[in-house]
Amino acid sequence: MIALKSTREIKGMQEAGDILTGLFHELEKYVKPGLSTWDIDNFSYKYITEHGATPGELNFEGYKYSTCISVNDMICHGCPSKDIIVKDGYLIKLDTVIDYRGYLSDACHALVVGAASPEVKNLMDVTLTALYKGIDQAVVGNRIGDIGFAIQDYAENELGYGVVRDYIGHGIGPTMHEEPDVPHYGKPGHGMRLKAGMTITIEPMINVGSFECSEPDENDGWTIRTVDGSLSCQYEHTIVITDDGPKILTSFDHEKDSKYLL
Repeated sequence: MIALKSTREIKGMQEAGDILTGLFHELEKYVKPGLSTWDIDNFSYKYITEHGATPGELNFEGYKYSTCISVNDMICHGCPSKDIIVKDGYLIKLDTVIDYRGYLSDACHALVVGAASPEVKNLMDVTLTALYKGIDQAVVGNRIGDIGFAIQDYAENELGYGVVRDYIGHGIGPTMHEEPDVPHYGKPGHGMRLKAGMTITIEPMINVGSFECSEPDENDGWTIRTVDGSLSCQYEHTIVITDDGPKILTSFDHEKDSKYLL
């Protein structure tokens, strides 16, 4: 069963999303060469708790950190570490969940430390464009497969990037991972039909090379990398499906996202 969210629940998730995107704006200013991903996680924990919220990922299924920080060829679930030191040109994916008074929002933001190489810039642009192509399909009456197909057809079929299969989007609120599953690949017209009131994440992970993923890192049990060592990027939004179209609850840029705001 998928619970359609009330106006009250959506408002709470929006408030959680505002805290989350506020964190991303601060991290854009904070992250610099010489910091460890451990430092970045500590900064995030302090920001989240000072805003009256809780890091939703902390202690989730044994995860020990407030954020997932995936660097370069890490696809997702990167564990913060004192040994991972940020360097100029690194591609960093910051993924976290905010729990604000029991309401959840989930998002991932990518940034480059210093100057971005053409390869990194292109990958980031493609991943962000793919995300919005998926969001545009999240309308009442469409199906889950329409979201995944739009992403895969653009990033993989048209441009030759690898769209990760093993890690996907999901329903969210009041718990972190709910039905429905939201793959970033698929067939148009297939899968569950979308209804107003559904809240889901769309979070494509796009690789420069193969779509294949490693097994979780044997040391931390979480970190996932590309099998071929190629770069990977991810962007993610939590959205609510409405009769007026998809609405983003985790907007980083309100001017760009004006048509997607509640």
